[in-house]
Amino acid sequence: VQLQASGGGLVQAGGSLRLSCAASGRTFRNYVVGWFRLAPGKERDFVAAIRWNGGTTYYADSAKGRFTISRDSTKNTVYLQMNSLKPEDTAVYYCAADQRVILTSLTRVGAYDYWGQGTQVTVSS
Repeated sequence: VQLQASGGGLVQAGGSLRLSCAASGRTFRNYVVGWFRLAPGKERDFVAAIRWNGGTTYYADSAKGRFTISRDSTKNTVYLQMNSLKPEDTAVYYCAADQRVILTSLTRVGAYDYWGQGTQVTVSS
């Protein structure tokens, strides 16, 4: 499956952005789709994930209450709605997908074989 991430941009603190991760080549059925972010000088960190079958969602503590991951089966797309953005949310955001992700590994970069190209999110103070 090929992933295309989009929706990043520059926003002031407290603002919102919605990121999209569209799949091509095949559907997301049976996949776990995750969002990760890479900030300068840091490792790529887990943000959120969704199990396509059933829609179960998972969030990093930093995302709980502010970010919402969702899916649209008609568009074969996963979204990450980000509200109340903070300067520390500034990073390149990547979507990732894999069919073999299990609960205990879904926060790990290595659990996902398929990655999008990344979209820059910059939050100004």
